[in-house]
Amino acid sequence: MQTIVREAEATLSVRRSRFLASAWVARTAENVHETLDAIARRHHSARHIAYAYRLRTDGEERAHDAGEPAGSAGTPILQLLQGEELWDVGVAVVRYFGGVKLGVGNLARAYREAARAALERAGLQPLVPTTRAVVLAPPELLGEVFAVLGRRGIQVLGQSVTEQAEVRVEVAESDLEALGQAMTPWARLRVEEG
Repeated sequence: MQTIVREAEATLSVRRSRFLASAWVARTAENVHETLDAIARRHHSARHIAYAYRLRTDGEERAHDAGEPAGSAGTPILQLLQGEELWDVGVAVVRYFGGVKLGVGNLARAYREAARAALERAGLQPLVPTTRAVVLAPPELLGEVFAVLGRRGIQVLGQSVTEQAEVRVEVAESDLEALGQAMTPWARLRVEEG
């Protein structure tokens, strides 16, 4: 399993049609759709914005052909993600039609190659298994919790404060025990189920 290192874009021209590919790290379907909305706003005059994504957390994967012939746009992008065993990645390819019909086979190759170019620019890295957990601490120690999380580069997913502070995090499974020890004795760590 792997994912990408950074967001990246690439452009491919095929018989006067331009294919603009974007690849980004995607953790949730909400993140995917926010990014797709931003791409659609930026390329509002494009006729087709095909995409595919794969999310490891819930095993979700989707493809959308965006008005192109069935299986000729989003599907080849998804097949590329599957073939490279990529997770937590979204890829969108914007097509500006150049006036020459490409045919289904050439269209599928163009979408796949544009996506491949963006992924190559994004760089690939092994996907580190993570788990979600909650840090529980007295509210007055919330600053210390965030300091420890920041030093360790741990992603904060959200927080709430009532009688005690709860900070939801995503942490590498291999770092879970060390994080629990770093919080002791003033906070405790609870691994979320599911």
